Amino acid sequence: MSKSRDGLIFVAGHNGLVGRAIVRRLLALGHDNLILRSRAELDLTDQAAVRSFLSSNPIEQVYVAAAKVGGIMANSTLPADFIHENLVMQSNLIGGAHAAGIQRLLFLGSSCIYPKLAPQPITEEALLTGPLEATNEPYAIAKIAGMKLCEALARQHGRDYRTVMPTNLYGPFDNFHPTGSHVLPALIRRFVEAREERAESVTIWGTGTPRREFLHVDDLAAACVAVMELEADRLKAVVANGAPHLNIGCGEDHTIADVARLIARLTGYTGELRFDATKPDGTPRKLLDCSKIFSLGWKPSLSLEAGLRNTIDWYMANRGSVR
Repeated sequence: MSKSRDGLIFVAGHNGLVGRAIVRRLLALGHDNLILRSRAELDLTDQAAVRSFLSSNPIEQVYVAAAKVGGIMANSTLPADFIHENLVMQSNLIGGAHAAGIQRLLFLGSSCIYPKLAPQPITEEALLTGPLEATNEPYAIAKIAGMKLCEALARQHGRDYRTVMPTNLYGPFDNFHPTGSHVLPALIRRFVEAREERAESVTIWGTGTPRREFLHVDDLAAACVAVMELEADRLKAVVANGAPHLNIGCGEDHTIADVARLIARLTGYTGELRFDATKPDGTPRKLLDCSKIFSLGWKPSLSLEAGLRNTIDWYMANRGSVR
């Protein structure tokens, strides 16, 4: 892949958790050919604006890291927003890239695309084999539509549009909002505040028994760049006779209760942990089978504890400016 300005790399969503990490990875590898646009500079829900931008710049590669994301509460209360905004943004980006003649694109899906009760660990072939988890079904359907659009453009028009399915992510620049965030940043914020307020207890949604797999966003970024730069024939050989997308995870999971105890320890909170069983647990277990991406030579570099320490340190240094 060229590192010159002749062929540009567009990272859509570069101010988000995943987009920032991809940009960090590309810059660390010496790429000076990035083209980035903030939301104020380019509205990804505006089809005409997106198509004009993609067709008027010499872009060779597109990373579709832009998405509306949130935790169980956000998905439960804003289902129309999650399905509509994600469908519009990804259709504009993927369809616009095709219309502009851009041959290579990487679309980031989500592990919530898989059935709620899929056999564990979840292989790529489990897609569309059963009902989705109800609380994030609209978001999951949008992501499935995006990956199927990439697949259809590859089959009908020969586009080299690739798709990865990350597991649950965390890291610097995450959303730490107390009600709109995912479980790890939400717990980090709550335990830090509970420690400072000397709270006797912290209540956590659900029973604490569901198992989740977590991946630091810098590890995901390394995987995304590796998949994007992979020779097409080698990728096709790995996904031959199976689903065309790749799972990205670490290969191990933990109960929410164990993760909460770990975050409490790392943040210095010593009070009681209580679990509210009247709140939804979500999918009982979600562990990805990552044997395909592992066979291509990529493996995560950060343990959960090391990744959480990194994230907590970043949050403490930047908490005044985060959501």
